Amino acid sequence: MKALAASVSRGIPLGAVISAADNSGARLLKVFTVMGAKTVKGRVAGAGVSDLVMASVIKGEPGMRKQVVLAVIVRQKKSFRRFTGERITFEDNAAVVLKDDKGNPKGTIFKGPIAKEVATRWPAIGKVAKMVL
Repeated sequence: MKALAASVSRGIPLGAVISAADNSGARLLKVFTVMGAKTVKGRVAGAGVSDLVMASVIKGEPGMRKQVVLAVIVRQKKSFRRFTGERITFEDNAAVVLKDDKGNPKGTIFKGPIAKEVATRWPAIGKVAKMVL
């Protein structure tokens, strides 16, 4: 994974229910762990834009419900700062479901914009995205 060109604040805590921004069959995801998160002992890790998380499908197609999936956070409401000085914020929290841990997305269409940090860190997601902010 490439390093980010932003200071991303961790705006999504564990247990947060977020929407899926693709057509993978999942509608709502519940985040239960952040992959590779490093925190102080005893502190609960949070997730930010372009973080890889494990989530369970709360709502969606019957074949997808109650499954554990890997997902990448593509939007967050909490503002984060890019090194150019601008602050970026989105209207909602959203994630994209992955097929494997290499970063290949399960869906073929993404709804809404994708953060630029996600497109640089996860190039397979950047190829499918129509709008990158």
